[in-house]
Amino acid sequence: MIGIFDSGYGGLTILEKIRAILPGYDYIYLGDNARTPYGTRSFDVVYHYTLQCVEKLFDLGCHLVILACNTASAKALRTIQQRDLPRIDASRRVLGVIRPTVESLGKLTKTRHVGLLATPGTVQSESYPIEIKKLFPDIIVSAEACPMWVPLIENNEHLSPGADFFVKKNIHQLFRQDKDIDTIILGCTHYPLLLPKIRQFVPKGIELVAQGEIVARSLENYLQRHPEIEQTCSKNGQCIFLTTESEEKFGASARIFLQKDIQAQHIYLQ
Repeated sequence: MIGIFDSGYGGLTILEKIRAILPGYDYIYLGDNARTPYGTRSFDVVYHYTLQCVEKLFDLGCHLVILACNTASAKALRTIQQRDLPRIDASRRVLGVIRPTVESLGKLTKTRHVGLLATPGTVQSESYPIEIKKLFPDIIVSAEACPMWVPLIENNEHLSPGADFFVKKNIHQLFRQDKDIDTIILGCTHYPLLLPKIRQFVPKGIELVAQGEIVARSLENYLQRHPEIEQTCSKNGQCIFLTTESEEKFGASARIFLQKDIQAQHIYLQ
């Protein structure tokens, strides 16, 4: 099965798009919901937690794991790829969401001024500016941390009038940094749920980059280019949901993201 990992529930927006584009494969979604949020934790803690979850998915038979979490991709992916995979099993693969998101920018921005809306942890990591500079050194990046957006979504308040203040405030502060921004990365997998509010407060003509379809298309391309990995993937159209929280809590929160009931299994991590 293909492993999909997130510290919380936002990765469900990635999983949903992946299953829409690649419905024939089998998936295991693992949410470390008992220890979320990762965004406020140190690099070492995020790395340790992420590695635990990746190793759990490997133990369950996954040869390919997607970190459907910007914080984990920012703070843990590179170390896991470079230090841990050679030790664990060099034939396994762990991919993130930042690189494919950045790769999409070249064709989107005309002014070459890009904004980033993300959690404090992702902004602090500077992973997006670093990756953008590698691929597009001419692009100028401005980042705005949005600490209240994830709690609003996970408490199902993201479409309420009370959310307007925080969404408007962060978007206004982003454009105060750079009025020439024409493309905004939604650098958290929760944020697609806030799209109606975000569109309400960004100027007309601004390109909003949500990650779900971008990551799904990138995975599709990756499997085409790496038949040795694709051949390890089972294909029964199944999906299993695992959580480190209670099954009831996961089901209630997952309903916010997927608009349907999900049956999850509780697991412990050593």
